[in-house]
Amino acid sequence: MTGAARDKLIVVLGPTASGKTALAVRLARKLGTDIISGDSMLVYRGFNIGAAKPNEKERGGVRHELIDILSPEDSFSVNDFQRLAGEKIAALHRRGKIPILAGGTGLYVKALLEGYEFNRSPEDKAYRHYLETLAQQRGRAYVHAMLEEIDPAAAARLHVNDFRRVARALEVWKLGEEKISRTRRGSGDRLVYDAWVVGLRWERARLYERINQRVDRMVADGLEDEVRALLEAGVSRDAPAMKGIGYKEIADFLAGETGREEALDEIRKATRHFAKRQFTWYRKMPYIHWYDADQLSSDILCEKVFGDMAGFLQ
Repeated sequence: MTGAARDKLIVVLGPTASGKTALAVRLARKLGTDIISGDSMLVYRGFNIGAAKPNEKERGGVRHELIDILSPEDSFSVNDFQRLAGEKIAALHRRGKIPILAGGTGLYVKALLEGYEFNRSPEDKAYRHYLETLAQQRGRAYVHAMLEEIDPAAAARLHVNDFRRVARALEVWKLGEEKISRTRRGSGDRLVYDAWVVGLRWERARLYERINQRVDRMVADGLEDEVRALLEAGVSRDAPAMKGIGYKEIADFLAGETGREEALDEIRKATRHFAKRQFTWYRKMPYIHWYDADQLSSDILCEKVFGDMAGFLQ
């Protein structure tokens, strides 16, 4: 309905290892509300260490939604996220609470806030198999170049290693001879939600140091054992969840395809590249309120953010 009040939503985003969860938990405890995860990997059960899933202590007694809701073999799309997150936001508002969305998957957060509608062309399994075979024979870069020829904009959005989405874009083009449709439900610069969006920014060298430390901590916490247990439990290396950073590289190592140090270096490298891609999305979101998280203590950062959005909370 035109002119209807929009539900309020607080969003905490930033690159991986920037401290999003810690800030979101502090804010949630102040407001007595719940957190909705905006991370595409946290939905998978059993994927804990490599996904940097917050443990019970890190959750600080705050309820976290959209965590541990799928099996590793299940796919999870931006459409799924928009639907489920929207349901959780509405449910929390019915309880008189302002939800906090915390996550770094830029496409998911942007699509939710701006109301993108993605086309839903049917699948072409035969063509998908053809693309998978082509990628095995000639490399993922070759398939990505195919997309670049027909839809440069989609190719620019999708990383060469995000094969599932690259293949889907080609599949959509073949089926409908159309580009991936991303239209907005809203108009102008108006967001779907009345949102206060907090962005955590770090100086690049310090962020990369934190990323390296996180990878080392994951290894110390048993990342190899986690991946080994998942594989022994029957999770396929081709499962959507096993394509996540950290899992793919360790699975390659356990299969004897790479060395241990090579696998860890690949995890660090892939995570740094992921952080760069996150910032690429954030640059397209001019409504973000940025904070230099590397220059403030956790307590001061929380108080500053809370104070800045005092008017929004009224």
